[in-house]
Amino acid sequence: MPFTGLDIIIPVLVILVLLVLFTGIKTVGQGYNYTVERFGRYTKTLTPGLNLIIPFIDRIGAKMNMMEQVLDVPTQEVITRDNAIVAVDGVAFFQVLNAPQAAYQITNLQNAILNLTMTNIRSVMGSMDLDELLSNRDTINDRLLRIVDEAASPWGIKMTRVEIKDINPPANLVDSMARQMMAERTKRAQILEAEGLKQAQVLEAEGRKEAAFRDAEARERAAEAEARATQVVSEAIAKGDVQALNYFVALKYTEAMAKIGSANNSKVVLLPIEAASLIGSLGGIGAIAQEVFRNEGTAGAQRQAARPPVVRPDQG
Repeated sequence: MPFTGLDIIIPVLVILVLLVLFTGIKTVGQGYNYTVERFGRYTKTLTPGLNLIIPFIDRIGAKMNMMEQVLDVPTQEVITRDNAIVAVDGVAFFQVLNAPQAAYQITNLQNAILNLTMTNIRSVMGSMDLDELLSNRDTINDRLLRIVDEAASPWGIKMTRVEIKDINPPANLVDSMARQMMAERTKRAQILEAEGLKQAQVLEAEGRKEAAFRDAEARERAAEAEARATQVVSEAIAKGDVQALNYFVALKYTEAMAKIGSANNSKVVLLPIEAASLIGSLGGIGAIAQEVFRNEGTAGAQRQAARPPVVRPDQG
């Protein structure tokens, strides 16, 4: 059976229709958005999944990555407010929130974000002193994030984080900082040592003061006791008791001789001529003791005689 022209045209038309249909079917991967342009003008955005466009009229414009992305900030030199030169590098994190704005509001989005971040790093860190720069890294990160995010918001992106990785001062500046830190630590150590010495001297002075006060109090009490003893002896002499005076003199003489004999450098003790009076005084002491014992014996006998007789049962 011979083929006619219609038999050939029909399969060709079917194949063309299928090709056209496949051309209008677009599959978008997860984490991406595609922009659609009709005759060069943006019309809509294709989301992840299966989408249909008009073949030969609509076309895919830009394929935008909607996931969070990381951008390395290369090392650059920054001059601080106190004219110190430091080498700084960092990292920036951003995410596209609006695919049409990111595609049509800026050319070369990543390069724009990179230059914007580097410029603001120089501005923010250049307005700070070196010491403030090294100790306030979190503050720098917060300021950079706020400034860069505000500047990039018209591009349909969100800056999630801007982090400074390394701040490297020159080698000579590092050595100067190390010497300064050592001098500061030495200064603090000397201050602490001086404070400790001061406290020790204060405590020692307080101890001497307390000891002197106690010594004075002891001397005062000894003087009071001496005055009391002298008063007692004086009263005894006034009553006609000469033995009390002899006892008092002998006691003082004995104490003086004991001190002379206990000296470390005294090998031979020479008694003065007046030592004979010491013997007389000792005799007075003996007389006083005999008189006391005799008075006590007499008093005991009188008490014994005054007691009533005891009658035993066997004598009744």
